Amino acid sequence: MSTDPTSSFYADNASIYAARERNLPTSRLDAFLGTLPAGASILELGCGAGQDAAYILSRGFDITPTDGSAELAGEAEKRIGKPVRIMRFETLDASATFDGIWAEASLLHVPRSDLPNIFSRILRALKDGGIFHSSFKAGDAEGHDTLGRYYNYPSAEWLTALLSKGGWRDIAMTEADGGGFDGKPTKWLYVSARK
Repeated sequence: MSTDPTSSFYADNASIYAARERNLPTSRLDAFLGTLPAGASILELGCGAGQDAAYILSRGFDITPTDGSAELAGEAEKRIGKPVRIMRFETLDASATFDGIWAEASLLHVPRSDLPNIFSRILRALKDGGIFHSSFKAGDAEGHDTLGRYYNYPSAEWLTALLSKGGWRDIAMTEADGGGFDGKPTKWLYVSARK
């Protein structure tokens, strides 16, 4: 059992979290997939219950789904019928392997001080010209939600500066109002960048 409240939340609530109603981010998925060659190799960081991976598979892409939670990985495997690698972001050790990396609502749990290292690992894992997509709950300071989960809550300016400093190109960011599992209104930041 993890002593980290965020990890414990997903371990303890995996089946409930996996069964929740969730609108598939089809427009973001299509925009991301549209930048990649047919059959491209994609790494998903934090696949959760596997809905995005299932969609990516249905579009004919080669996806490697991963999640830091063994319990959520099990739920995702049931949905997609394919093994899910249990992997924490800080152990990503690939080099020039993937055409694209999809990290929808997952890196938002990485402590701010660890983000430069994680972004560097993601950059290294991409092939030249590869595309990275991620999303974050916007804010001004890191903190926890009402369920005890940690969030880095970056601003668009802070995140753009961090990515620029890390060597990313073609950084694009959009903001949108939405919600989350905790039921609270949320301003989301959607990020894409190229190696």
